[in-house]
Amino acid sequence: MIIRPQLHWFRMLLAWRGSVLPELLPRLCLILLISLVALGVHEHLLKITVNMTTTPFSLIGIALAIFLGFRNSASYDRYWEARKLWGRLLNETRSLTRQVLTMSTSQIDVHETHAFVQALAAFGHALRHQLRGTDPSQDLSSRLDPALFERVMHSRYRPATIMLWLGEWVQRQARDGKLDAWTVQAIDRNLNGLSDVLGGCERIVSTPLPFAYSVMIHRTVYFFCAALPFGLVESVGVFTPLFSVFVAYTFMALDAIASQIEEPFGTDDNDLALDALSAFIEDAARDLLGQPSLQKMGVREGHVLT
Repeated sequence: MIIRPQLHWFRMLLAWRGSVLPELLPRLCLILLISLVALGVHEHLLKITVNMTTTPFSLIGIALAIFLGFRNSASYDRYWEARKLWGRLLNETRSLTRQVLTMSTSQIDVHETHAFVQALAAFGHALRHQLRGTDPSQDLSSRLDPALFERVMHSRYRPATIMLWLGEWVQRQARDGKLDAWTVQAIDRNLNGLSDVLGGCERIVSTPLPFAYSVMIHRTVYFFCAALPFGLVESVGVFTPLFSVFVAYTFMALDAIASQIEEPFGTDDNDLALDALSAFIEDAARDLLGQPSLQKMGVREGHVLT
């Protein structure tokens, strides 16, 4: 995720990181080359050329803009839903930590409480690794006791296994008389909230936008941009490369941004900063325990928050 202060309008024009321009630069160079070929053919080789009027491009461009807008809206809906799910995870973590600290009928052993909070913190890290398909062993080994760590690592869905252990922890405390029935029900509602977060994130990961729909828009964008110079050369002449590249940047950038935020749990510049979010959730729980922060949410070089 790009984290930048409010930029002056001129500096905003020059922003590079997170603008998808580095990714598009080779493609824009190709459009520039096609524009120069169209201009050269029109001026020097053939007076009867493949020149076209701008009318069909106007019609196609309007339709293409509508489809791109719809796709960007659908992609942003996925991005925003993912962010709301991680915001809910923070709320549920704080609520569960508060409940085990304040709603017990007798004093729960401090080590037991710390184990519960550490497992809550590990849940966020395990969820991040599951969504990104990365190895969670380093993050989980420092937060879970060895027996639970082995159990989690041998499971297929590690966040769900941690959530199961949290439920077992509540059951043990209730059996020992440290949590009454009403408290158990309240905690169970928050554990169900963790389950909703997990299921919502898995739904986003496992259900991308229809591939055929994305391919259709992608192909139309590139065909439109490649053919556009031949429609502009008659009316704008030597300015054909400039206008062609500018229009191509607009359409290709919208397509590229939609592709990035369509999968919000990835590691692209404009994806969610799951590293920072999981660290913040852990620190929020530790703060309720009165423990110091383990790490700070840093911004990498280039104003990128991972």
